[in-house]
Amino acid sequence: MSLPSAEFKQQAQAAFAAAQAGQTYTYRRTFTDGDLSAFCGLTGDFNPFHLDEIFAQGALFGRRVLPGLLPASMVTHIGGMLGFLAAEMHFEFLRPVYVGDTVTCTVQVTEKDAEARRLRCEARLTNQAGELVIRARFSGFPTQPRLQPDTAGI
Repeated sequence: MSLPSAEFKQQAQAAFAAAQAGQTYTYRRTFTDGDLSAFCGLTGDFNPFHLDEIFAQGALFGRRVLPGLLPASMVTHIGGMLGFLAAEMHFEFLRPVYVGDTVTCTVQVTEKDAEARRLRCEARLTNQAGELVIRARFSGFPTQPRLQPDTAGI
């Protein structure tokens, strides 16, 4: 592993200094059948709950559901826009998400650890009915923010 440049260090320090506990970031999207197919193909997740309509109709949810990590990856969209390098991520999958659902992901910075130079964040993902579908927490550090925080909190 190479050492980071002085420019990168300065940029990361500025990004960390700009981050504040309480800041929120929001991303919303509607999931399509194409998203499901692409994700399953990329990950190799060929679970019949996701891809087999006949199986899914007789199973737990009555129709196909998205793999939990597909909507959970909305956290990485926000993280990518912050140049966030994650050190850990934890997800709780509370309700199924279906093709056609519109999911809103709101990330909130909950703690700023100056000694470790790490941010701790929580995320709430809700569907179009306002139901909480995924709860997440993660930590890491921002390096190159290209996204402004929301004006209101979670």
